[in-house]
Amino acid sequence: MTVDFPLILVVLVFGTGLIWAVDAVFAAPGRRRAIDELRGQFPNWEEAKGSQAQKYQAGAEKASAEPIVVEYAKSFFPVLFVVFVLRSFLVEPFQIPSSSMVPTLQVGDYILVNKFTYGIRLPVIRTKVLGYNEPKRGDVMVFFPPHMNDTYYIKRVVGLPGDRISYHDKRLTVNGKAVPQEHLATLPEGKAKYAMGLEVLGDSNHLMQTNEFRPARDFSVVVKAGHYFMMGDNRDNSSDSRVWGQVPEKDIVGKAFAVWMHWESLLSIPSFSRVGSIQ
Repeated sequence: MTVDFPLILVVLVFGTGLIWAVDAVFAAPGRRRAIDELRGQFPNWEEAKGSQAQKYQAGAEKASAEPIVVEYAKSFFPVLFVVFVLRSFLVEPFQIPSSSMVPTLQVGDYILVNKFTYGIRLPVIRTKVLGYNEPKRGDVMVFFPPHMNDTYYIKRVVGLPGDRISYHDKRLTVNGKAVPQEHLATLPEGKAKYAMGLEVLGDSNHLMQTNEFRPARDFSVVVKAGHYFMMGDNRDNSSDSRVWGQVPEKDIVGKAFAVWMHWESLLSIPSFSRVGSIQ
């Protein structure tokens, strides 16, 4: 079962805000009137040691007492509202759950996603209300894949609308031009043998790897208008557009731009050795 945290956050923000607003409009004036009436009953309420001051103080505390639900709403609303604005429109944290972006991103990396790079979108319904930048070839992007519209995925943009993307013998070609790739090393790992290379895709110089023991899965496709073709940097161990299709623009979440922590499991110790920008 997938927890829809954005929806929960929206409900909590608007719920606590509504409780606070309703109390301020309908109940709080009554409490203020009750206190004014007490001041009329005890005209000497300001005398610190007088008997009227004591009676006034006891009555004022009772008259001004807020319902517990209002107290909680007023306490939590500011915090929830700040989290809501930051997470919905500015920056959202995200954990890497799989090895599909190795070696660029490792399982257990905690990253930050820029939510406004590709335009401002309303939370939950994802409608774009302000657009100014479009994804670039080579960007590491977070999105909702077409086959799982409630789960975040992260891959690299390899194809823009109108591009012809080809993959042959584990070499990527964009619009008839081979993407520059420099072989760096071959690393045996268990039953696999990974060839690691440095790839230049758009403005991005990034690491990628292939498993020499797996078939290439050759293909050629034209990216549809308003869609993007996504692939993982771990080319032979990635469920991406080769499997579930192209990503429509409406399902974009944001651009991943930094690793801020690495924590593999609850039993391990968090590490900050991988902190830095994402290429």
